[in-house]
Amino acid sequence: MGIHGILLAVSAIAGSLLLCASGRVPASGTAAPAAETAVPDRHRTLYETVGIAGEVPFAVFDAALTGYERIRSRKKDILVLVDYSKPSTEERFYVIDLRNRRLVCKSLVAHGRGSGDTYATSFSNTPGSHQSSLGFYLTLNAYQGRNGYSLRLDGLERGINDKAYERAIVIHGADYCAASFIETAGRLGRSFGCPSLPKEVSDGIIDTIKEGAVLFIYADDAEYRLKSPILSPAEPLAMK
Repeated sequence: MGIHGILLAVSAIAGSLLLCASGRVPASGTAAPAAETAVPDRHRTLYETVGIAGEVPFAVFDAALTGYERIRSRKKDILVLVDYSKPSTEERFYVIDLRNRRLVCKSLVAHGRGSGDTYATSFSNTPGSHQSSLGFYLTLNAYQGRNGYSLRLDGLERGINDKAYERAIVIHGADYCAASFIETAGRLGRSFGCPSLPKEVSDGIIDTIKEGAVLFIYADDAEYRLKSPILSPAEPLAMK
């Protein structure tokens, strides 16, 4: 091989090395894996660490954690997840301590009587609908009301749940939210739209999550995902 041939060969080898380093695919061959594939999936790691894997699908937890991270006004490292895609006969209310990476507790939780029977399938932000509202909330103050010790909620998504305070949608304990009710009726009792809890656990849960925790109420509802100002990829970080 002459000097000219050697120079051409060296040039070709150098060009191939540059292409591999840049991640671009040469005319023949396979590109090196993109750098981002080596970065651990933090959301999946948390999902597997906190103890919620097997309780809810990863996609549900991922959406909840994405919203949590976008809500700047949160004051606690607590994420509360309600999965209304599950029947009311199953535990579907989860309190997650993200700082210590653990599932604090899980519980039965009621949905609104206007949302369905065993499953919640219809949702509304309208006063008087007696339906549950999906989306992201911040927990506010606890108080003593007609339903006993209760927790006010601030709905963060306009047109989806922002009338929660006006509708008096709060977390409280209820006699109809109990395993004994399920044994009699075949399903949990229903509220006027509140995510009601069993009386024996409601006070402790309220004290754990009050004043600045993020609450995410989920269901298999494609319309919510399209309209959510917090989960929409086109939107900047949440305004609250």
